[in-house]
Amino acid sequence: MCLKLNLVLVTEKNLSSRLIKQVYFQCARGFLPLPLFNTKIHNSPACSTTKTERMLFLAGISACAVLLLICIFALLIECQKRKLVKEKQIFFQQNGGLLLYDQIRSKQVDTVRIFTREELENATNNFDSSRELGRGGHGTVYKGILKDGRVVAIKRSKVMNMDQKDEFAQEIVILSQINHRNVVKLLGCCLEVEVPMLVYECIPNGTLFELMHGKNRRFPVSLDTRLRIAQESAEALAYLHSSASPPIVHGDVKSPNILLGDNYTAKVTDFGASRMLPTDEIQFMTMVQGTIGYLDPEYLQERQLTEKSDVYSFGVVLLELITMKFAIYSDSAGEKKNLASSFLLAMKENGLQFILDKNILDFEAELLQEIAQLAKCCLSMRGEERPLMREVAERLRSIRSTWREQLIQNPSRETECLLENSSHYDPSSTGQHGSLMALDLESGR
Repeated sequence: MCLKLNLVLVTEKNLSSRLIKQVYFQCARGFLPLPLFNTKIHNSPACSTTKTERMLFLAGISACAVLLLICIFALLIECQKRKLVKEKQIFFQQNGGLLLYDQIRSKQVDTVRIFTREELENATNNFDSSRELGRGGHGTVYKGILKDGRVVAIKRSKVMNMDQKDEFAQEIVILSQINHRNVVKLLGCCLEVEVPMLVYECIPNGTLFELMHGKNRRFPVSLDTRLRIAQESAEALAYLHSSASPPIVHGDVKSPNILLGDNYTAKVTDFGASRMLPTDEIQFMTMVQGTIGYLDPEYLQERQLTEKSDVYSFGVVLLELITMKFAIYSDSAGEKKNLASSFLLAMKENGLQFILDKNILDFEAELLQEIAQLAKCCLSMRGEERPLMREVAERLRSIRSTWREQLIQNPSRETECLLENSSHYDPSSTGQHGSLMALDLESGR
């Protein structure tokens, strides 16, 4: 490894008259003195490792260690990605994704879309709590904004019936074919998760529950509006029972599952819940917590949902509309009461006026009695004694027609009654409420 030979003349302070010749070999890293003539070796830079070299060596080792850690981290991320991809594929297949995809590709189904998990995570800001529209025993509903700007409602369920997984894709196909003005439209689903997520059209004006019981309610709800919402909801359920192919049992009829569109048009949502009911006892009890007060007594005993189960639950909703009480409410003493039980007792004791909403007490007793009798029929303990949903819808249509004829003859009557009976009425809302009634009358709704 050498090198270049240099001849250097060195003068010693203690040998002023002597010249010493010394040859140095220059290395790549410094000078290496090789003394000649037994002269003293002078201190000078050497080829041995210096402080700088040690620092460079340590820096190199550190860089290699950092690079190794980066490689390990990248490898772990890649493994996690592959695991997630595989997991998505497994869930997709388990939930019938291949069947649904084939039907969409073959144009057998053109009303439903398969969303990826990433799409729905982006649409909901990773399911941020600020996007929650509602939460219940079955799961949570989030407001989502898709890439094309459409606003949707995304239902993220907690559990589902494992026995129904193989049939889930076919159920999605059936539900997506539902086309009724009073039924919320199912737009698509996500099958890349353990419990599939459903994507619905978003209805802007909240729920019937919020209209009746919301803290921000500024004016009483007119009887005509209550009857129209009841009629439209009944027609939606009758459509699911009688016109859908195959017939669909809603399975979770309650006021939070009746949404309100423009001009308070009723929109029934969350239908087909019976398809996702778990068979596990603990999961079952968890899910029914949110529907206590609405559940068919026969269902609690036999664990079998039928069309008559929906009729019973609708009867409770009808009671809410004419009493403005919760399905489970507190009386004046603070004791918890079941609305259906209290109503049936009041009917038995001829005390209907004590449970009805005071804002409708001044209307014809005959009309109110007819509504109450219909609710009583829906709440029969035995399912076979309850009317069909289409019969309920027809009765409500007839009752409302009679009431509308009276309003046409005296259009200011209901507003006067509301003003007289409501101590919390906000005069600023008269125009909105009156215009809503006028719109109902003009449009024939």
